[in-house]
Amino acid sequence: MSAHIIKTEQEAVDAARALATRFRETAGERDRDRRLPWAELDESLATGLWGITIPREYGGPFVRQRIVAEVFKALASGDSSLAQIPQNHIEIIDLIRQTGSDAQKRLIFGRVLAGARLGNAFSEYKGKNVEDFQTRIRRQGDGYVVNGEKFYATGALYAHLVPIIAISEDDGKVYAAIAERDAPGLSVVDNWDGFGQRTTASGTVKIENVFVHADYVLPAHIAYEHQSAIGPQSQVLHAAIDLGIAETAIEKTIDLVRNHARPWIDANQEHAWEDPYTIAAIGDLKLRFNAADAVLTEAADVVDETTATPNLENIARAKIAVAEAKVLSTEIAILATNKLFELGGTRSTLAKHNLDRLWRDARTHTLHDPVRWKYSIIGDYYLTGTQPPLHSWI
Repeated sequence: MSAHIIKTEQEAVDAARALATRFRETAGERDRDRRLPWAELDESLATGLWGITIPREYGGPFVRQRIVAEVFKALASGDSSLAQIPQNHIEIIDLIRQTGSDAQKRLIFGRVLAGARLGNAFSEYKGKNVEDFQTRIRRQGDGYVVNGEKFYATGALYAHLVPIIAISEDDGKVYAAIAERDAPGLSVVDNWDGFGQRTTASGTVKIENVFVHADYVLPAHIAYEHQSAIGPQSQVLHAAIDLGIAETAIEKTIDLVRNHARPWIDANQEHAWEDPYTIAAIGDLKLRFNAADAVLTEAADVVDETTATPNLENIARAKIAVAEAKVLSTEIAILATNKLFELGGTRSTLAKHNLDRLWRDARTHTLHDPVRWKYSIIGDYYLTGTQPPLHSWI
């Protein structure tokens, strides 16, 4: 299929908000029935949103990170699964931008702008930690052969191209091999059964002697050997998705309180929205959401500054700024999806409303990287000047 090429930042935000409005109407049905969103992804792709971070010299608009955050927040407010799927696509675009040759950028970015979706075969289930990769790549002829198995492969099922992270048998370094979705030996198993983000199809990718031409193999290790903002750039997207879930949860809570919930007997009020404790709770939710949103916007700007001038000082600033946003976005996502039921009352738990999907999505997505570590990393930075880790999870 073909994709529109977005020209302005406002066009990107408007497109995302329009999609969110439509996706929100059927998000509950997709979650309940686990109906995979093929049509919705095609609609999203056609808008051009999947190409908004491609550099201008390669035909894209290369919007600011605050716009990327606004786009993903909007998409997640409609359906967090439909924000999570392109999240990995955006991450691999950044990896290509930082590690690909000019020819590779023209080739792959050209395909993306023409309507190709990039999937994800990064994480593995069996390693002792998230960077313990067992997948291997070796040189063969005019390309490479890859073998291994991946899990949490969000987007791979829906992709046209599947980026595979692997360790080279030749030099022991990390490479990204971007395989065709229908390449011989590549199979995607739809075995994701997490209780949240049920339609991301974040299952297994099996890689058995998959051949990838050298034009599609990137020296991913360069992003870590050289100074870059690849970690915090990724984290901006995750924080934005959390905020999108929180935003919808707060909107649903206000609707329930104003139009459906009954006042508690001791409140001596005619309506639930007149309960002073409920009023205070809504105020607390909005305050925390607005604070997290503002911190994320500021952090996104720091990431842009770091992308322009990637030195260790700026990278540390970006990592800490985004870590602060990630802590706040996680907290408000969990709090808002909990308060939805506390303030909405027992009737809010009825299956016909399927509001528990918001809590399930928030709880699942916020597990991506443990925020309990971020408090210490943030504190150590301010207290002792210790630089944050250079990996992608902060």
